[in-house]
Amino acid sequence: MNFNFIIWLIIIFNMLVPFFKQRSLLMSRIRKIREIESKRHSRVIVMIHRQESLSFFGMPISKYINIEDSEHILRAIRFTPDTMPIDIILHTPGGLVLAAEQIANAIARHSGKVSVFIPHYAMSGGTMLALAADEIYMDENAVLGPVDPQLGEYPAASILKVLEQKDRNEIDDRTIILADMAEKAMRQVRQVVYRILRQNHHDETKSQELSRIFTEGRWTHDYPITCEELSGLGLNINCCLPKEIYELMELYPQPEQRRPSVQYIPLPYDAPKKAIEK
Repeated sequence: MNFNFIIWLIIIFNMLVPFFKQRSLLMSRIRKIREIESKRHSRVIVMIHRQESLSFFGMPISKYINIEDSEHILRAIRFTPDTMPIDIILHTPGGLVLAAEQIANAIARHSGKVSVFIPHYAMSGGTMLALAADEIYMDENAVLGPVDPQLGEYPAASILKVLEQKDRNEIDDRTIILADMAEKAMRQVRQVVYRILRQNHHDETKSQELSRIFTEGRWTHDYPITCEELSGLGLNINCCLPKEIYELMELYPQPEQRRPSVQYIPLPYDAPKKAIEK
């Protein structure tokens, strides 16, 4: 066995290791999903958006809600019997309004109970999906966010403020066009949120109030809305998660970096005992 042959074996081994690791991780995810489904007698749908990397080049890819996600989730809901509960595990910064609206409408129309589990955050379009569910389970430190529309780099609500605060003759044509688009976007998103809340058995007054709160731009788009705030708004929030959800999240790790920014010993500790006086 010559030296060149050994080098080629090492190269082939290093190329195949990531494939087998990914395959093993995929099988572990499927087993955990099956476990949750058996325990809750439901269909489990997982939508977790992390920054992932390509197999050989290590290039980071940021994930968000897109049309491909909506196609997969709508197909999963079609495959689910009308009376079967659905559990959606959600971890996302948001994404395309069109895709989020399609998923939210499908969730609201499902006859069986739909529960959303949020271990860390579901912002923007992710919040829209949560509002469409019958029940929201969150970690006590998890958050949702506003669903006010954004036009490019500007919030739609802030663009409309320009028309209120400046004389129309002092505003350029581009801003007027943006304001017209912003008004339409605000109205459309508010109607969608109102409709899914009404389908989710909220009364008309409560649906109008909540749709206005989440879309009017009272907060910045990245404002974290906590469990306590959501409960105060009258939403059906359960601020605890089954341990199986955390275990499943561990199977969707963020790609390793050369120097991690957070480190700890990954073991649960017992409660600290009181010091014994000598």
